[in-house]
Amino acid sequence: MRPNFEALIVIDVQNDFCPGGALAVAGGDAIVPAINALMGDFAVKVLTQDWHPADHASFAANHPGAAPFSMTEMPYGPQVLWPAHCIQGTHGAAFHGGLATDPADLIVRKGFRPAIDSYSAFFENDHETPTGLDGYLKSRGVTDLTLVGLATDFCVAYSAIDAAGLGYTVTVLESACRAIDLDGTLADARDRMRAAGVRLVA
Repeated sequence: MRPNFEALIVIDVQNDFCPGGALAVAGGDAIVPAINALMGDFAVKVLTQDWHPADHASFAANHPGAAPFSMTEMPYGPQVLWPAHCIQGTHGAAFHGGLATDPADLIVRKGFRPAIDSYSAFFENDHETPTGLDGYLKSRGVTDLTLVGLATDFCVAYSAIDAAGLGYTVTVLESACRAIDLDGTLADARDRMRAAGVRLVA
């Protein structure tokens, strides 16, 4: 067992991000056994869950004529328009059936505000609206985070960079992550994580 000041943050291991899902990440389900094996090593374990209303502004279907994966401008900056995914209460939004959810101390739902997307476990995409995770971790005396999950180049990277900015010592275990990799987004995410002081472990 690792020290009590270390936490495992499992990012968005949900059906819609796994093969067969609405926004499937190649091999997304392959990381589940590795994540389950890590659960017993950490005293503090947090799962995040993308949790969108059907009318979410980040869905291409809610922008007439817009194609999935095209870009638009939101009040908070550029936004990828995604296929509708992780809609509240649907099978797609549920955690992957093989993921051990019972050991989790906390489940953080994000992306539930219709007008703003939320990649990070710590802040909405305006980089200002908090999810409450930082307060929870600090109240438990956590200083070191290990991040795993989906997808490396979006929600994992945003969470890792925000965590580093909040003063945590952050490790991303890449073997227990998978990436979408849209036109080089994985390489860019790795560069941004390293620049923020995040440690990348194969």
